[in-house]
Amino acid sequence: MGTLLAITGWTIFGLAVLIGLLLDVVGLFGNWIILGAVGIAWAVTRFEHFGVWPLVFLTLVAVAGEILEFLVAGVGARKFGGSRGAMVAALIGCFAGAIAGTPWFPIIGTLIGACAGAFLAAAFYEYVKHEKAAGEALWTGVGAALGKVGGLLAKLLCGLVMLAIAAFTF
Repeated sequence: MGTLLAITGWTIFGLAVLIGLLLDVVGLFGNWIILGAVGIAWAVTRFEHFGVWPLVFLTLVAVAGEILEFLVAGVGARKFGGSRGAMVAALIGCFAGAIAGTPWFPIIGTLIGACAGAFLAAAFYEYVKHEKAAGEALWTGVGAALGKVGGLLAKLLCGLVMLAIAAFTF
């Protein structure tokens, strides 16, 4: 019976990690699912696997993933000719777009909404505030949207780093 429970538990753990990584790809809370799975596994195994310090490092990596996800969109706007204001607009647009897109298509809508929000907010800011030509403003928006995609990849990379930390501290 103990072996069956162990197999079931580690299977659920593996599924939670997989779901976490998939959620990272669409900009949702995947790294927190991974952190929760490791924390639960640590407690269920009577603190035999993982440990306090790995959980601290996993938490720091999860926080870094969230920060990177949003900051890289602003950096993308800046790299494509946008001002500091366009960077802030892209960050706000990511957040607002993700919220607006989620009800339309619960998972993929979050990703599309965040990218569209970053694009529109950065482009609009440059067009209105700095009176850039439409093409230049749109180019800044493209940078913000590409930056958002880069941020998602950075978040996924953080999830993979979390998985590696968990594996090495097992």
